[in-house]
Amino acid sequence: MSPFILKKNLLETWIRKKIGSKPDILTRQQLGEYQLQKIKETIGRASANSPFYRNLLKNFIDMEMSSLTDLQRFPFTTAAHIREQGLQFLCVSQGDICRIVTLDSSGTTGQAKRIYFTASDQELTVDFFQQGMSTMIKPRDRVLILLPGERSGSVGELLVRGLKRAGAEPVLHGVVANIMETLEIIEQEGIDSIVGIPVQLLALARYTEYLGKKISLKSVLLSTDHVPDSIIQELRRIWGCQVFEHYGMTEMGLGGGLDCESHAGYHLREADLYFEIIDEKGQVVPDGQEGEVVFTTLTRQGMPLIRYRTGDISRFLAKPCSCGTMLKRLERITKRKGDLVFLNEDHFFTMADLDEKIFLVPGVLDYTVTVDNLKCVTQVNISVLVLSEPRGDTKLAIYEGLSKVVAIKGAEQIGQVRISVAISYCRDALLPSPVKRRIMELKEADGK
Repeated sequence: MSPFILKKNLLETWIRKKIGSKPDILTRQQLGEYQLQKIKETIGRASANSPFYRNLLKNFIDMEMSSLTDLQRFPFTTAAHIREQGLQFLCVSQGDICRIVTLDSSGTTGQAKRIYFTASDQELTVDFFQQGMSTMIKPRDRVLILLPGERSGSVGELLVRGLKRAGAEPVLHGVVANIMETLEIIEQEGIDSIVGIPVQLLALARYTEYLGKKISLKSVLLSTDHVPDSIIQELRRIWGCQVFEHYGMTEMGLGGGLDCESHAGYHLREADLYFEIIDEKGQVVPDGQEGEVVFTTLTRQGMPLIRYRTGDISRFLAKPCSCGTMLKRLERITKRKGDLVFLNEDHFFTMADLDEKIFLVPGVLDYTVTVDNLKCVTQVNISVLVLSEPRGDTKLAIYEGLSKVVAIKGAEQIGQVRISVAISYCRDALLPSPVKRRIMELKEADGK
């Protein structure tokens, strides 16, 4: 068997060993039996120890579970539940919690979400990071981490631990603030691979080309945000490296899935998480049909989550991946519930739609979007950050790109929407602090 195939199946091999599968070939039946048992254990532990789940599941705890489909009869957990009753989720004492992650509300009001982890919960993340990174790096590779890592238990610090176990040499940097300083580190440290935020790596790559520098990388892993094809194409073109994508969220324990060298969807962390796709009525849909991603934790101790609605929209890809794994494959995430911008009842666009047009324009590093009303927009304001002093053809290229977004094109033709584009340039190679990229309503931007 070729090294290419061996490398892509590392995640499957890890899961097989993790669940104790025998013989050496993992099947969907074996994995399903393991997941069913872990779901039963999770429900039992949550019902016995979590005040929130004791109340939510009081009418379900005696329900017989003979197959994974029986989970569909259980109620969902939502972000609102966590905001309102976060501490009530705990199945351990607060003294056993070693890390609390606070996630700001998506709007200007409302409580923040707090996600709690024990040391054993974080160990699960380190283990996944070790295995996931092993699909794209080799022992002794030098890996630059452009994610927050100054605090114990932060994503960057956990990644350092995972990389060390994989035999790599991690270089913890943190998010990019000064592009020139980061590029100097890449050169001085002899970096082989980088893990970072998509728009920040785009800025690094475009500055590399702008300065005429030659940087040789083996691979890049993009994480923490939606990954546009336009950014992947630029990184491959400028750096000539493999570009991998990670799917995860804090509620998942930071890691949810990773693509392989086929780059055709995420292979999921199925020994620690059980995934479902549901429709608008909350019913599980067949593989291949789009819906909302829902997951249940299988091995979390401190704050288990049962049928947690992520808001992400995707589908299970029915055809097997060309890498040959039996693991489920989730289509790349490009949109979320609540992030759809409606021009009328039938036509909407998303941040991903804009990404694929705006990031194709040479010199663009990042942008923000505000609209007057997410449910019936008439005004779209786009502020674009570019590499150097803006030129007239840059703005024209952005307008032309936006006019190719199907929903916007139709609305513009009948005068239903107005587009405004403002351009500024990146002074002294300094990047603004990264924030959650989403389309904001003007009333949010104004603080009203």
